[in-house]
Amino acid sequence: MKGLQSHLMRRGDGLTPTDATLLATPLDFLSQDHLRERQVCSLLDNLASFMSFDPPAARNVLRFVNEELNFHMQDDAEDLFPLLSRRCTAEDGIGRAIARICTDLEKASRLLPGVRAALARCLDTGSDLSTEDRRVLTLFAGHVRRHLAAENAILLPIARARLTRRDLQKLSSRMRSRRGLAPLAEASDAG
Repeated sequence: MKGLQSHLMRRGDGLTPTDATLLATPLDFLSQDHLRERQVCSLLDNLASFMSFDPPAARNVLRFVNEELNFHMQDDAEDLFPLLSRRCTAEDGIGRAIARICTDLEKASRLLPGVRAALARCLDTGSDLSTEDRRVLTLFAGHVRRHLAAENAILLPIARARLTRRDLQKLSSRMRSRRGLAPLAEASDAG
């Protein structure tokens, strides 16, 4: 039972930020972060479809988009995508996959101010979401889901096959630094 609890704690529930200890294995961290993002998309869908506004769900979404989402987008754009572009062969087709993902990320980014404004306004005033607010939340969640599907199905498996141990250490270090965490101590090869 204790092993299962430990596994669940490391895996995360999708409702709380991804466990920072997973940054030691950055592709596992990204995979778990995607679980978190899918959960946030479900919250957005619920907010958009329910007749009455759900303040706790809105606060959870705002916390995510204000405190976590930018890190993930930077992890992709500044580190994962460039590493994959350097390591992959032409037959991997990684350039097309990255371009497709970037298109969805750009569309989601353009909708993000509207998502933030709608949720903050409803939290501040106690009002319900407008029809336009609901449309923006639904569109945003759709673009995020498409990005996650492509990254999970295409990029992460290729990253596991192509990135070197050194690449993964660099990715881990940059992701930790971005989050204000100290670098991991290098593991000794002795013993």
